[in-house]
Amino acid sequence: MTDRFPTAEERALGKKPNEIKPIEEKLDDKIRKLNSSRVFKKITPKYDLSWYIKWFSSITLIFAMMFTAIEAMPINLFVANVGFIGWLVVGMLWHDRALIVLNSISLAIYTLGIINYYYG
Repeated sequence: MTDRFPTAEERALGKKPNEIKPIEEKLDDKIRKLNSSRVFKKITPKYDLSWYIKWFSSITLIFAMMFTAIEAMPINLFVANVGFIGWLVVGMLWHDRALIVLNSISLAIYTLGIINYYYG
């Protein structure tokens, strides 16, 4: 890289060319300064209802994957649906559209798998 003269902005801020200054203002301070009701700091709740549903559903989905690995049909589909329903509820509690969409579609696909297993 070649040496260059500092820009007017760099001279005004007292920076050397290509120098990166550390961030001095924290996100919490910026949010407080905005004083807006539309800015949220997201945190994952701990030990509330959604926390228990989340972990139960995760463990349920792990069991469903194990049942799939040993080709235990259709119990794997039923167990997975329980996990999808749990995560769908968590998505609704958290107002998380990605969780809602993913688990709604997963639930629909696996339910079609169950219907196909019995009637297909």
